[in-house]
Amino acid sequence: MAEKMLQFVRLQQRQPDKRDAAARRADWGEVYQPFAQEAASSQASRCSQCGVPFCQVHCPLNNNIPDWLKLTAEGRVEEAYEIAAATNTFPEICGRVCPQDRLCEGNCVIEKGFDSVTIGAVEKYITDTAWEKGWVKPPRPVKERAQSVGIIGAGPAGMAAAERLRTMGYQVTVYDRHDRAGGLMIYGIPNFKLEKDIVLRRQKQYEDGGITFRLNVAVGQDIPLSELRAQHAAVLVATGVYKARDITNPGGDLAGVVPALDYLIASNRKGLGDMVPDFDSGALDAAGKHVVVVGGGDTAMDCVRTAVRQGAASVTCLYRRDKANMPGSMREVKNAEEEGVVFEWLGAPESFFGEGKVEGVRAQRMHLGLPDATGRQQIEPIPGALFNLQADLVIKALGFDPEDLPQAFDEPALSVTRWGTLKVDYRTMMTALPGVFAAGDIVRGASLVVWGIRDGRDVADQIHSYIQAQGETPAIAAE
Repeated sequence: MAEKMLQFVRLQQRQPDKRDAAARRADWGEVYQPFAQEAASSQASRCSQCGVPFCQVHCPLNNNIPDWLKLTAEGRVEEAYEIAAATNTFPEICGRVCPQDRLCEGNCVIEKGFDSVTIGAVEKYITDTAWEKGWVKPPRPVKERAQSVGIIGAGPAGMAAAERLRTMGYQVTVYDRHDRAGGLMIYGIPNFKLEKDIVLRRQKQYEDGGITFRLNVAVGQDIPLSELRAQHAAVLVATGVYKARDITNPGGDLAGVVPALDYLIASNRKGLGDMVPDFDSGALDAAGKHVVVVGGGDTAMDCVRTAVRQGAASVTCLYRRDKANMPGSMREVKNAEEEGVVFEWLGAPESFFGEGKVEGVRAQRMHLGLPDATGRQQIEPIPGALFNLQADLVIKALGFDPEDLPQAFDEPALSVTRWGTLKVDYRTMMTALPGVFAAGDIVRGASLVVWGIRDGRDVADQIHSYIQAQGETPAIAAE
């Protein structure tokens, strides 16, 4: 039954039913139950269809959110999917992992007094329904083109660019050093936020559409970048950033003080059925341990909630600012609190102690001072205010930086910024090497999946313009 719009004055905001915290702690299933059709339609009908949709303005992909909300409310879900997929390569993934409370939902015009429209859950419902009904098809070009494009990195940016270029008719090969496509969507994001078959089915869909994946291939080691440049009309670098920012505090080299990504990759690989020696030895397994996670972003939330599910004796998040200044999603913080995570606000690690292996964290109590030039309050230590936290495992979740890129690709001509990211012409997204483009975290720094998708779609258009400017070659006859 079609719903009328502007129902926010009658209907309260509702998220899909959340699984009980005790049940969540015991398995790796997603937190929220699927939306039923009636509930999704009702929540979509709360949209005010405003003239200036701030949800769309504040979405990195500028998704046509009011349009697919209205179609969902009217029961026209297949059309809603077509609208969602027109601007978003992975709407089912964004519906799960995007921090909607900071983006679309957080900028909904009915937020004040009525609570925002439940955008993320409706987006997830639309695309899950599309997969279930068989509406999601492999990328099929109208005309095949002879030129090929090589893409280094099978994460959000690389996959988004591959899909768009393939739809344009190019022959696309994706190279990745891992054994599965998806990048951090596979190895960095835990199952309780994004189940892995959701990512892997996209790889199969793309293979069915003619995209070639060469996995377990590290460009710069197994194959030189120069070979890819000779083989393809254009090359895209979309490798992301994986190098963990380190802690220089005393004791940081003790056994048991580990980077967040090492910990998350080990956990995800174990869940996928891989042999993981560091996990099996207990080095990266939180079971029975007192765990302290240092950091306050979304990666830190992934770590604390993973440790809970591994059966940690206790899990503490140590963050140097207060809750209001935390960069991570407040929805994720709430979920972590429900699952038993303890938050030590306004605390920063001063040192780590133990005999050969970490036994605890000595932390400094902080307070918030005056705002700096960016408007964010500065943090200052409170003299003499030290405290200890018991810890058998300390996880450093302080963000990520790029690897040493010219050396990694054995290509000194690649220019980098002062932050170590690849330098590109921001109009064309091309690097200092002609025909070599870059997009995603390797250019903008560690960011969200949705920004990787946006960059991948944008760079695909730039690659198309570049190749066409070189002169069209005869097309391949479509089968």
